[in-house]
Amino acid sequence: MAKKGASAKLWTRSIIVMVLIIVLGFGTISGRLLYLQTSESEWLQQKAVNQQLSDTVLSAKRGSIYDCNGTLLAQSVTVWDIVLEPANIKSEDDGLIIAQGLAKILDLEEAEVFELTKEEGYYSVVKRKVDTAVKDEVLNFAAEKKEKNGISGVIKAVENYKRYYTNDNFLADVMGFTGADSQGLSGIEYQYDEYLTGQPGRLVIARNAAGEEMPYEYEQKVDAIDGYNLTLTVDEYIQSVMEKYVRETIDEFNVANRGCAIMMNVKTGAILGFACEGSFNPNEPYKIADEKIAKQIEELPEDEQDEATAKAQQQQWRNKGVSDTYIPGSVFKMVTASSVLSEGMIEKDTRFECSGSYAPFEGSGEITCWLSSGHGTQTLEQALCNSCNPAFMQMGFMLGREKFYEYYVAFGMSEKTGIDLPGESDDYFFNHDGVHGMDLTDLAVASFGQNFKITPIQMLSACAAIANDGNLMTPYVVSSISDSNGNVVKITEPTVRHQAISTDVASQMCRMLENNVVSGGGTNGYIAGYRIAAKTGTSQKKVDDDGNPTDDYIGSFCGFAPADDPEIALICYFDTPDPEINYYGSAVAGPCFRNILSEVLPYLGIEKVYSDEEIGNLDTTAGGYTGVSVEDAKAAVKNDGLTAVVVGKGDTVIAQNPAAYSSMPKDGTVVLYTEEDTEIKQVKVPDFSNMSLSDVNELAAESKLNISINGSISSEGTTYAKKQDIAAGTKVDPYTVITVTFNQDNGIM
Repeated sequence: MAKKGASAKLWTRSIIVMVLIIVLGFGTISGRLLYLQTSESEWLQQKAVNQQLSDTVLSAKRGSIYDCNGTLLAQSVTVWDIVLEPANIKSEDDGLIIAQGLAKILDLEEAEVFELTKEEGYYSVVKRKVDTAVKDEVLNFAAEKKEKNGISGVIKAVENYKRYYTNDNFLADVMGFTGADSQGLSGIEYQYDEYLTGQPGRLVIARNAAGEEMPYEYEQKVDAIDGYNLTLTVDEYIQSVMEKYVRETIDEFNVANRGCAIMMNVKTGAILGFACEGSFNPNEPYKIADEKIAKQIEELPEDEQDEATAKAQQQQWRNKGVSDTYIPGSVFKMVTASSVLSEGMIEKDTRFECSGSYAPFEGSGEITCWLSSGHGTQTLEQALCNSCNPAFMQMGFMLGREKFYEYYVAFGMSEKTGIDLPGESDDYFFNHDGVHGMDLTDLAVASFGQNFKITPIQMLSACAAIANDGNLMTPYVVSSISDSNGNVVKITEPTVRHQAISTDVASQMCRMLENNVVSGGGTNGYIAGYRIAAKTGTSQKKVDDDGNPTDDYIGSFCGFAPADDPEIALICYFDTPDPEINYYGSAVAGPCFRNILSEVLPYLGIEKVYSDEEIGNLDTTAGGYTGVSVEDAKAAVKNDGLTAVVVGKGDTVIAQNPAAYSSMPKDGTVVLYTEEDTEIKQVKVPDFSNMSLSDVNELAAESKLNISINGSISSEGTTYAKKQDIAAGTKVDPYTVITVTFNQDNGIM
């Protein structure tokens, strides 16, 4: 009985243990299942999806950018992302083979590529945006390893896009550039990124248990939608002309801190050209474009180079026309003059006195005029043409602080212009405190454009308002937006912000600013046959970009044409020209202004209309005098208003200089050659630099040369030779035509 009882107890215990084991076992399993179905559910589902599906993002093609005539400026070209499917790599040896091959082709570190082969999943990017030649080399390598080593389904090339700017640094500050993921980082690329980007697509491929791709019917594809295209208001030809002359001016005057020129249609606000030179190549945006700065950075200690490079990059990416503020100087006098006219403060007999200095109020110090001897008694127009600071201080006090600031606001200086470019700066009118921050001294100097800061685009907009019957327009650079099929989805309509001054006052200002170019301080903007209106500006910089005190200057020139029916306005602006060469706006920016308009106005179809005086100074055209008798040729030359010089003893003219139908000055000389193999004794071109017009003509006559006059010729101020198209010292045939460009040096700021 005892044994039987013991056996029963043992049996009972065994059953209990078995029950406990079963309960614990199933409990553990159930708990694990519950855990996997709850906490780990999402992870497991994702892992299953990753094993069963390959999901690839298909890049959308970024929209293209065109100029106003449809010329392509930026586009996205097809490139390739090289990707791995690590899940299909069967061994570490296979991974090493792949890493070695791809590292060599793609110029990567072998160890980095090898690490990618160890990842899980079916999509690991090795290198983005390689060109087609590299892609082909990669795929050839993959085919070779499949045949030789049995490695398949591992290396793929996925289509992507790379931004390409057709003319490198052309219009760079406006265009901006894109990042590694084709996102806009600056300029209109950033401003219009949501339109340009498009919508990416997806390609989903099913896989079997072995990780192999299932047949085509199991594939799902959502096509990418290309981004919209932009058409700009900018004209490629006008832009190229502007960039050329801005670059030339920077080089000629050794401008330290870049320069820019902006041209606007005064009636619409459309920007026709926006040249900020000293910028960058958007195809290589991170490369320092200025070779001097790049060299300076290379010479720095290694631990200082990164910071210096970052600073230089930010500087070259900065759009000087909208992001930089500057003290405008005398160009602002057109606003002050408009203000006193609008308030009816000027009568026919109103005069302003200038003794060479002026104390704006009792107890204040005297502020000097640029002309130390003074301008004497002047009308408003004379004061504007003389750019007389004392006269404009008197106008400022006629207005008073409240009225002065009212017109400052009316001309759009107190707010952003609203141009569709990023980074537009606010005004800096006495620390943003408006009229409340202005004392009487501030009013005095502000009246002639000192002691406050605006942007070049604000000054241009104000000038364009005067040209546009007083209407202040919103400037813009994008004309329209269209889809990939050419359907227009958005058009920019010209927007009048408000009327700054009346039509009558605007008309008076147009006339006075035109006279300023004919006989005042703006004569370097004069172009024979065109009616130009403009004002010079020379302002002293109080501090440099780093906040340090400075004696540097900014030279500018702002105006519009034609003065009697304005179509375009232009500002040229140069930051810190070399004072040892010249820093006045009239001398630095004026010729740039003139040169740009000399090419742009004919391009726009604006015809020249010459005055009688201008007609008298125009060049003529040489006739064709060869193949006739000497006597007949001499008669024809005389009939054309020219002088003939005969070389040789022949009876018939066989050659001539200048050539037939070439441009040459009136009263010029034509050489008629009458014998073959005549030995021509060439003459050396003299250096006409800085000579007066009369001295140039005298020296040219002595040197047996014809002189064609270009540039600014006026009875006011001093006309001096600035450039000649054939370099001094060059040997030429007698009476070759030398074109000499003259500028005015009237000292007006």
